[in-house]
Amino acid sequence: MSTMERREFLKLAAALGAVLASGCSSEAPSARAWVERRDLYPQGVASGDPDAGSVLLWTRRPFVDGRERARLVVEVAEDAAFARVVANAECEILAAADWTCRVLVVDLKPAREYWYRFVDEDGFGSRIGRTMTAPAPDDPRPARFAFVSCQNICEGAQNAYRRMIYEDERAPEAERIGFVLHLGDFIYEVIQNPDQVKDGHRYDRLIKFPVRFNPGKAVANNQFQVPTSLEDYRALYHAYLMDPEIQDARARFPFVPIWDNHEFSWKAWQSVQDFGEGMVPAQSLKVAANQAWFEYQPARVTRQGVSLATFAAPVVVDAPINEFDEHGLGLEPNNLAAIDSLIAYRALRWGKHIDLLITDQRSFRSRDPATREELGPLFEGVPFSFYPEALAMHIDSGREFAGGRPPEVLTYGDKSIPNFRANEPAQTYLGAKQKAWFLDRLRGTTATWKIWGNSLGALDSRIDPVHLPEAMGKWPESGFAMMNSSDWGTAYHERGEIYDTVRDAGVTGFAIVSGDRHSFWAGLAAKTLPPAAFEPVGLSFVVGSISSPGMAESYEHGNKASPFRTLFMADAQTGSAKHAMNLLLRHGVQCAVSYSTNGDLAAAHALSNPDLAPHLRFVDMAGHGYATVRVDAETMQTDFVCIERPLERREEPDGGPLRYRVRHEVTIWRAGEQPVIRQTVLEGDVGLAI
Repeated sequence: MSTMERREFLKLAAALGAVLASGCSSEAPSARAWVERRDLYPQGVASGDPDAGSVLLWTRRPFVDGRERARLVVEVAEDAAFARVVANAECEILAAADWTCRVLVVDLKPAREYWYRFVDEDGFGSRIGRTMTAPAPDDPRPARFAFVSCQNICEGAQNAYRRMIYEDERAPEAERIGFVLHLGDFIYEVIQNPDQVKDGHRYDRLIKFPVRFNPGKAVANNQFQVPTSLEDYRALYHAYLMDPEIQDARARFPFVPIWDNHEFSWKAWQSVQDFGEGMVPAQSLKVAANQAWFEYQPARVTRQGVSLATFAAPVVVDAPINEFDEHGLGLEPNNLAAIDSLIAYRALRWGKHIDLLITDQRSFRSRDPATREELGPLFEGVPFSFYPEALAMHIDSGREFAGGRPPEVLTYGDKSIPNFRANEPAQTYLGAKQKAWFLDRLRGTTATWKIWGNSLGALDSRIDPVHLPEAMGKWPESGFAMMNSSDWGTAYHERGEIYDTVRDAGVTGFAIVSGDRHSFWAGLAAKTLPPAAFEPVGLSFVVGSISSPGMAESYEHGNKASPFRTLFMADAQTGSAKHAMNLLLRHGVQCAVSYSTNGDLAAAHALSNPDLAPHLRFVDMAGHGYATVRVDAETMQTDFVCIERPLERREEPDGGPLRYRVRHEVTIWRAGEQPVIRQTVLEGDVGLAI
């Protein structure tokens, strides 16, 4: 490494809060005394954000003897026996950083498997970790990665990781996973104490209590506990990283993480908390959440300060945010300082075929207009859990609706209110600065496949309630309705800006991978649906949760006497849980009700509404597991690997049985063409998902 290159790497390591370790061309056996003591490294080891010549390594070695600092040595080798050590470095760890250690190892070879371990001054070592470097940007070989989201150790088991590890260990070298993209909700800051859980269960899940806050705070009418300090957030990571499946996965694969909401706060936006009891300024907690994420996730994110070992948290106070710019960004100085304390959006290149663009949907977003109290009168006495698509568009787009011609009133059936959004900006998830970065990178990317990794699903979740049976009541509108308002599926204006950029720049190979919905979705990325023009510009996938319960379970265990039950559940005929809501979203009301009533799937499919969801190819609202992506110069294959509901940890080495494995394969298309998804069920039974 030249002196100039070393200076640049030192700057990068400082920006990442990491110690620098350099690889070398010579190899030598380890000369370190090393005795594995996993109990002294209770959160294991991890690696993250690899590029073609470097990777971040991580561990935590806590001390309880009153000292404030200690030293570790990290070793990196080309073999698991450490007979060919290529890098080592001494690192200082601090009590102030919760004894976490971040090391940027550089001068590594591209597309190479490495092993690493840490050892303390007494020769006691961590477990051994395995990592990968990225292929060189011109490497034409196929590339493969997995994407996951939403793991909750209080409400389920992380068996999906066991399956992922089991299959990867047995795969040919060329077919192994290069990295795991974690799309958020790595932790859940909303926990419960035993006295807050009725009968110790939610649905059919036995609730566990591995985390306690000291003191924490009760919210939502004392239904939940949430953090009140940095120590509370750290306690979450301590507990989650002691889960054996999570820890084993981080030891085998490099992770590429981005946060969603629960890494900070459930319904938060920017540095504001909202638990349905009014907006609460929480700048200090936003900084604390960012610091804990930085300490526990080995990611190439930038933060304030120049310390190599600590986060250098800005000093902020919790102050009301009353002034906003034209994009909805709160201009209160403490809000800006809290948001800017850690910038997580970034890009990763993986060989010739993948440019991964990762965005942050929470830190810069404007307030969700669908939660505004002004909407209340429209929904008084409404029996439906869905709402008009046209109203969703008006609420989202604000003054930008219809090219700057928003309606003067908002209506739902025979009710109307003044359009409080008529003079307000369109909703944004990305904010102006991040969006400019994202669109610029999207226009300039040269990889075969341009993959947008973001935490929130982007496929519309709409239904056709004009076909409701009489017993369910008359839908007071003429158009479609939306089932969800909390992600890109109803961010019509900003999503349209992105898709227009893809179209206008002639971008091909555009694909979205996302999470948060606790369900599997596959389809086409389109700005509008019928009766408007349907012109897809790319692909869109949503991965099921690792373990968190979802909407399907709430309906499954909900009111069995509800007149709407046959829209969502088909259990009257068989007595077993069959989620008709998959049919509702994919094919429409008549299809779902027919199947729930008669149990004849072919007859139900004959009633499919072709105008409802031409963008969807697959919906499983009860799916748990992970997804894998394989790309080359011609094709992209996205496999959904769905496991049984993860109620308890499985002891089998493969993590227990699969429900199904389904593949969605697409050939690269030319600019102006529409992508075509070919679907193959490789294993198991997908039920009502197609």
